[in-house]
Amino acid sequence: MKLVLASGNAGKLAEIRAVLADSGIALAAQSDFGIADAEETATTFVENALIKARHASRLSGLPALGDDSGICVDALGGAPGLLSARYAGEHGNAQANIAKLLAALRDVPDAQRNAHFHCTLVLLRSADDPAPVIAEGRWHGRILHAPQGDKGFGYDPIFACHAHGPAGELDAAIKNRVSHRGVALARLRQLLAARF
Repeated sequence: MKLVLASGNAGKLAEIRAVLADSGIALAAQSDFGIADAEETATTFVENALIKARHASRLSGLPALGDDSGICVDALGGAPGLLSARYAGEHGNAQANIAKLLAALRDVPDAQRNAHFHCTLVLLRSADDPAPVIAEGRWHGRILHAPQGDKGFGYDPIFACHAHGPAGELDAAIKNRVSHRGVALARLRQLLAARF
């Protein structure tokens, strides 16, 4: 099965390709088809992932996988949440996003720095698929006081998983198994095996 990933995020593409490597699913980037990112106008991860998947499927003519994800910080009422990629204003500026988040939590003690990553995946067989396959995952941990490690992408340098420590120091194979995206992809594989 060939799918188009409805995202321009190279880190997401690499992680998803690694997890799906033995699944029989060939994943192409939407940029391979000259498709720009869809405008995320919804108020939930599910709706945004669906918007992305429909956009990529319609323009590529292929089944599409939409991924909407973000980091939700308890002390900030769940922010940045849906706005994670553009928290500091410019879409995809990880350093600015991290700096803004650390500044917002400057005086917050360790015991109150709990957070989780959330990932929603939506798989559509066509742009008008009335029954999308939806899988979600969460990765619980806390926000560090400063970046740590040089692995991963996005907010990984300032996130520490409760069970495995700093995400920025995690081996990719471990991260792909325990992270929000890894959990969502494992669930997606289960759902696909049950349906097809």
